[in-house]
Amino acid sequence: MKLNNLRPAKGSVKNTKRIGRGQGSGFGGTSTRGHKGAKSRSGYSRKIGFEGGQMPLQRRVPKFGFKNINRVEFKGINLDSIQAIVDSKKITEFTPEVIVANGLASKKDLIKILGRGELSAKVVIKANAFSASAKAVIEEKGGVAEIIK
Repeated sequence: MKLNNLRPAKGSVKNTKRIGRGQGSGFGGTSTRGHKGAKSRSGYSRKIGFEGGQMPLQRRVPKFGFKNINRVEFKGINLDSIQAIVDSKKITEFTPEVIVANGLASKKDLIKILGRGELSAKVVIKANAFSASAKAVIEEKGGVAEIIK
């Protein structure tokens, strides 16, 4: 076997249909595009959602709601998640860096501590915000809930 002998397997390679190469080819004239209309023209591309001239769905359905550009998005972390880390890793001081290191939030997240679950340990937590119930539970156990900017 030599490089000049290599051939694809029989029937595996087909010639492409050569459109617009004269009447003798069988694909001349309108070149399989039919007569007239937008689809027969070069450069035609149908708009997304085009419904043949009917009013498209995205224009028939009314707009509603709004996106508040001043919204501050917090990553909520519940007390039961904090208690689980205290039980497993014996950590008593939670800063944003410790929370990120334990996979509860991402580096750029603003952190808010929420009150779901029980907390049995005395912990110091530094976060961007606290719910009233979470703050009450932390301070009830003798811990500190410190808000950072």
